[in-house]
Amino acid sequence: MTEKRNIAIIGAGIAGQEAASVLAGLGYKVTLLEKQERMGGMLNKWSKLFPDFSSSQQILDTVQVSANKNLSVICNADISSITKENGRFELSDNSSLKVYADLVLLATGYNLFDATLKEEYGYGVFENVITSVDFEKVHKSGKKLTTLLGKEPRRVAIIHCVGSRDAKSGNTYCSKVCCITGVKQAIEVTRMWPDCEVFNFYMDLRLYGSKYDSLYLEAQKHHKVQFIRGRLSEISERQDKGLQLKAEDTLQGRPLRMNADIVILLVGMEACEQNADLCRNNTLDLDENRFFKSKNIHYARNISTQPGIFMAGSCICPMSVNETLESSRSAAFLVDKSFRSVQVEE
Repeated sequence: MTEKRNIAIIGAGIAGQEAASVLAGLGYKVTLLEKQERMGGMLNKWSKLFPDFSSSQQILDTVQVSANKNLSVICNADISSITKENGRFELSDNSSLKVYADLVLLATGYNLFDATLKEEYGYGVFENVITSVDFEKVHKSGKKLTTLLGKEPRRVAIIHCVGSRDAKSGNTYCSKVCCITGVKQAIEVTRMWPDCEVFNFYMDLRLYGSKYDSLYLEAQKHHKVQFIRGRLSEISERQDKGLQLKAEDTLQGRPLRMNADIVILLVGMEACEQNADLCRNNTLDLDENRFFKSKNIHYARNISTQPGIFMAGSCICPMSVNETLESSRSAAFLVDKSFRSVQVEE
């Protein structure tokens, strides 16, 4: 192997860790840079995963990087600049940190849509309006979902596409995992409270993956979850802190009103703000949705628009957990291939 064997990976979520483990195992010197205090990314916020309700912690434990002489991890490293000079990359944050590498792998992940921006839904104002991430926090704690007053909910409404497929929110794309997350969480609510009515308000159901349709059918057949194709226009609060939903039933073509004890907003994925910073001072590009742009979406999805910089996971586009891990392994393979092609040329 040539002397050019230093790789910097930005982001230590499951994509960054998986790629780091593969590359360090191949003998490359890897520096894994994480802007948070701990690794794991957004998966730290999740309890169970679709479609099999497996533990997110099991995934985190499986991909967690192990001690390796070829691997170093730096947390609290919010990398904001990538520059290239004399064939090498310099990565720096807003402090004095500087890391040098021959190749860079971006695994910056995603942000979650800020539900307070949808003022008509009352998140942050009505305490019985929560997000899908808030629900996961409750589930992960081992507690049951209750109302603000600590009561068992008799009816829960789950709202799809909050911050996705919405021009007013600035996100016209589909976040891909919200529909199946809504199905999963609906089942989890009925497992907590078997007598609770659960309604899913959706625009269109987009169930992309294997076993997703089966889970959708199970939710209806065995858990009595109801699905309403409808656009939610407004949520208001009653005097008893219960909620009233105003929507349009788009199948029936008529207005609809419903009372609910709790509303869960399925918040979509957004590109990290960090992405725009990393595109300065180099030839990296963002796509129309502010994710990193691939050299080619078909055969070079893990390759950026700047030579020497690769990408993995949901910094490219919204992905599920299994797609993210597959993407990270693909990116690691391409990094290794890139080094080996240099060897052949030399």
